[in-house]
Amino acid sequence: MANPTIGFIGYGNMAQAIAEGLVNAGTISGNDIVACAAHYDKLERNAAKLGAKAVHTAAQVAEAADVVVIAIKPYQIEAVISPIVDKLAQPNTIVVSIAAGWDLNKFHDLFGTSFEQAHIQCTIPNTPMAVGKGVLVTEIDNTLTQEQTETFENLFSSISLIERVDTAHMGIGMCIAGCAPAFTDMYIEALGDAGVKYGLQRTTAYRLAAKMVEGVGALYLADETHPGAMKDAVCSPGGTTIKGVASLEESAFRGAVIKAVDAIEA
Repeated sequence: MANPTIGFIGYGNMAQAIAEGLVNAGTISGNDIVACAAHYDKLERNAAKLGAKAVHTAAQVAEAADVVVIAIKPYQIEAVISPIVDKLAQPNTIVVSIAAGWDLNKFHDLFGTSFEQAHIQCTIPNTPMAVGKGVLVTEIDNTLTQEQTETFENLFSSISLIERVDTAHMGIGMCIAGCAPAFTDMYIEALGDAGVKYGLQRTTAYRLAAKMVEGVGALYLADETHPGAMKDAVCSPGGTTIKGVASLEESAFRGAVIKAVDAIEA
């Protein structure tokens, strides 16, 4: 599908991150985007940043867009989407959900008899998509055609790693890719505090920490060397790094991370 129109039902932080990423990557232009949101004045201001078109209703988005991204809160979906099911269940419309907890089975129930005509892909994104470094946890089960799958992947692979998982693991995928950026922000902030403690300017410490996190991730993705082996490679016998690693182990660093995931999944 050449130059598809992307429609956002809901235009909060995550939708804006996706839109910004797609435009900055050159995948689409701002005038290929249409969006609606509850607060129209705020929507107009946010849409104007990319040259996107603001509209008043979800029905207008469904009518205008080739790819419709459902980007409202999970609890809002039934009320907002039910009235426009017929507009979404069209042969040439791709529906992409980014709502936590909504899988293909739930949309089957919501769409009812229109489900057979619908083309739906459920996903969980994360905010680094804004700079083309995102992750899109993507449910294996979907109702896209092969051509629509190619359109979906051409769009979103330009700003993210598309990782397909089965329905049962969408939740844990969300935790690791969607929630853990907050944990990583805390880690970067803590390293910044440590840098300041020892005399670094805070902005310098943050840049060093952020680039280090980006680089370690890129290093893993290059050849998928086990993280433990990557850690061992920078821990010389009796050296400084292993002393820090030992201190983290004493502080139950790994256990704290797993507990944080447990708290979300519980």
